[in-house]
Amino acid sequence: MAEGVRKDEEYSGTKPVEERHRIDEIRLDGWMRENVEGYQGPLTVLQFKGGQSNPTYRLDTPQRSYVMRRKPFGKLLPSAHAVDREFRVIAALGKQGFPVAKAYALCTDDAVIGAAFYIMSMEEGRVFWDPLLPSQPAEARRAIFTSKIETLAKLHQYEPDKIGLGDFGKPGNYFARQVDRWTKQYRASETQHIPEMEHLIEWLPRTVPEQQRVSIVHGDYRLDNMIFHATEPRVQAVLDWELSTLGDPMADFTYLLMQWTMPGLQGADFKALNIPTMEEAAEIYCKATGRDGIADLNWYFSYNLFRLAGITQGIAGRIRDGTAASAKAMESAKRTVPLSKASWEYAQKAGAV
Repeated sequence: MAEGVRKDEEYSGTKPVEERHRIDEIRLDGWMRENVEGYQGPLTVLQFKGGQSNPTYRLDTPQRSYVMRRKPFGKLLPSAHAVDREFRVIAALGKQGFPVAKAYALCTDDAVIGAAFYIMSMEEGRVFWDPLLPSQPAEARRAIFTSKIETLAKLHQYEPDKIGLGDFGKPGNYFARQVDRWTKQYRASETQHIPEMEHLIEWLPRTVPEQQRVSIVHGDYRLDNMIFHATEPRVQAVLDWELSTLGDPMADFTYLLMQWTMPGLQGADFKALNIPTMEEAAEIYCKATGRDGIADLNWYFSYNLFRLAGITQGIAGRIRDGTAASAKAMESAKRTVPLSKASWEYAQKAGAV
């Protein structure tokens, strides 16, 4: 119990800005005076502890607090760290009443602080890192899970064209594009021959399910990417829209359901904890979206694990090329073979031979 509570505290909160992440605070203050409605200094800048690929800062003023997300300094891949896309999606969703931080202003001029950035509201509340919710009473746990699932359902109900996001992603089958993308990533980073990956690269594109609808997909929808209300068991703001695009809502939803098969929720006593089972989670989502049910999950679980294997193989490639060397990177790279094997097991359950 204490372990989970400690983990919640360890990743939350702020620290002084690291030397390598320092910015020109005077220039930022001047820019905010001109571009952020209602802003009044003086400004105090801190950095969030939570690990995100876009450095994230807490900006305190006597009136209110803000959050700034910026691109990393230095040379980046063309499509990586797209803070302008993040700003665009939260601004559009906020206008619809979806729980996101308020989008105040976007700056694409690197001259201000050295990289593009945007300013949003600071949402005070709770972040839960342990899916078993050890810090919460039993009656709150089911309500927290229900809110998380119903919030995702709400996201998937928006028609992108109607909320100004009709061109937020590419046309065509989302899963086909994703399988192609992660196959290329895997090939570019390949460090060993993995027979299961070879089978998957051949089988997945041939068996892609038909896309029923196009919605906004978050891309990394999980418990620790949202802020819950300070006292109520409801989602106050969904964070980290870095991977968001237009696609098949089943990608987000089956990624969420996979969490029941992963360490954390896997093997938990759901009844004693008062946490929905995977089947109950699927029912909550279907009821909120008007779906009759979920097709065979095995193909989707195979795809999700294949995608994760593509990501971890990318890390292995960076270790090989000398651009990643942390112990955490090594640990991630070692997961490629087990992920590939698990993905192929689900593929076989879905009919692959």
